[in-house]
Amino acid sequence: MPELLRACAPQVLVAVVRRYGDFEACEDAVQEALLAAAAQWPRTGVPEHPRNWLITVAGRRRVEVLRSETARRRREEAVQHEPAPQVRGDDELTLLLLCCHPALSVPAQVTLTLRAVGGLSTAEIARALLLPEATVGQRISRAKQRIRATGTRFELPAPDELGERLTAARHVLYLIFNEGYTASSGDALHRVELTREAIRLTRQLHRLLPGDGEVAGLLALMLLTDARRPARTTADGSLVPLAEQDRRRWDADAIAEGVALITRTLQQAPIGALQLQAAIAAVHDEAARAEDTDWPQISTLYGLLYALDPSPMVTLNRIVALAMVDGPHAGLAALEQAAQDSLLARHHRTAAVRAHLLDLAGERVAAREQYRLAARLTLSRPEQRYLQSRAAQLPSPQESADGDH
Repeated sequence: MPELLRACAPQVLVAVVRRYGDFEACEDAVQEALLAAAAQWPRTGVPEHPRNWLITVAGRRRVEVLRSETARRRREEAVQHEPAPQVRGDDELTLLLLCCHPALSVPAQVTLTLRAVGGLSTAEIARALLLPEATVGQRISRAKQRIRATGTRFELPAPDELGERLTAARHVLYLIFNEGYTASSGDALHRVELTREAIRLTRQLHRLLPGDGEVAGLLALMLLTDARRPARTTADGSLVPLAEQDRRRWDADAIAEGVALITRTLQQAPIGALQLQAAIAAVHDEAARAEDTDWPQISTLYGLLYALDPSPMVTLNRIVALAMVDGPHAGLAALEQAAQDSLLARHHRTAAVRAHLLDLAGERVAAREQYRLAARLTLSRPEQRYLQSRAAQLPSPQESADGDH
């Protein structure tokens, strides 16, 4: 039942918005219809055409807000006899792009996308994002009011606006996936409901825009990354780094799909940053053992990615690849230069990379201190436990001094 309602929600919303206008009021009406279905269908059974049932009920709710009692009865009767509006192929794309309106902040875009396009309830979004339910509700309400204030109609943006909206949509889906794959805070490393929803929505976007190379790259990247999730934690939820994972537990079907998709896309579309990230993930996933990883190819790909779309995380990953090819001292030298950037200077992953490279270089005492620093800087408890365990495996300054005697 929840999956059916979630699948119907965006299609019902676009149909009601197209008929009545006003995204904010229609979204409220659809949520009421979904609640009515959740309460009624377990008793009466799922109707033969559940989407049409939801459209009719949501339409009634919308009419109740707009009209007086007399007018409501006339409109409600008309709604009952009107055929349900057809859902067009571009409706869900239109809805996604509406939720990624440039007038909204990124957090607002994320929550509104999860609500309107993903069909998640306010409570589900709050649990997924580790936010109070009231905060999520307020964020959604403000986002809908903001869209209404812009006067935006429910239609695909003009061609000169489509590129900006599509870039925002890809970014939002990427953020949703990343938050699910490595939660920024809390007890759990993964929030599977977020990664699953990001993949589902990106599949939809890819079906609507099969010729967009970056959408295809994003889907391939998600598949190739999420394929490792079964081996990424131990039974107690502790983090297992990539090099130590049992690759037999990786999802072979997801890897095969992701590799085929990115291979085909790189041959057909102009190269973009998401495609390069997917290609890097494919090289990792195709290595049967960690020691079989083609680090020179990964280093080259990171160089291309850095030239095309530099970012702090790309910088760190490029340094790791450099160290795997040219040795840890080369990586440490590059890291010291990169750490002049204020965005990287106090990031926990900078300290974690420095610790890893120091360990590889045999400077174990210094590595221990950097692992401990990284553990203090991160808000993710699984990452904290992992970093603290790595530090505990290395000698303290006193232990090192004792060992020299």
